[in-house]
Amino acid sequence: MTEPGNKPKDSTTGLILFGHGARDARWREPFDRLLALVEERYSGPVSLAFLDSMSPDLVSGCKELAARGAERVVVVPVFLGTGGHVRADLPVLVETARRETGVPVTAVDVIGEDERVLLAMAEYCLRSGS
Repeated sequence: MTEPGNKPKDSTTGLILFGHGARDARWREPFDRLLALVEERYSGPVSLAFLDSMSPDLVSGCKELAARGAERVVVVPVFLGTGGHVRADLPVLVETARRETGVPVTAVDVIGEDERVLLAMAEYCLRSGS
């Protein structure tokens, strides 16, 4: 898996922000805000995708990015930890997306494993206790 912060902007690389999904539509709101923040700062196509209960699923999201001109797709798992879904489900979905889109699809480490993300969360926790 690669370090997302070290990659230059590339308008031909699509980013998929991949979350678990939920039946409650409000659960999606922070993901939509995250999508908007990434789109403001990234020159390539960006989309959300979900494992369960929400649309699009990962394969459909990758197909959409390929249709929008992505020559490769990087999946960013927006999970706090590397659990069963990331270890078991994600590799199968990535391989299916590769086959069905005809473009390279790779995944980076889950967002919650990044030290800078953890530091930002720790700062929030500390502010909450003030």
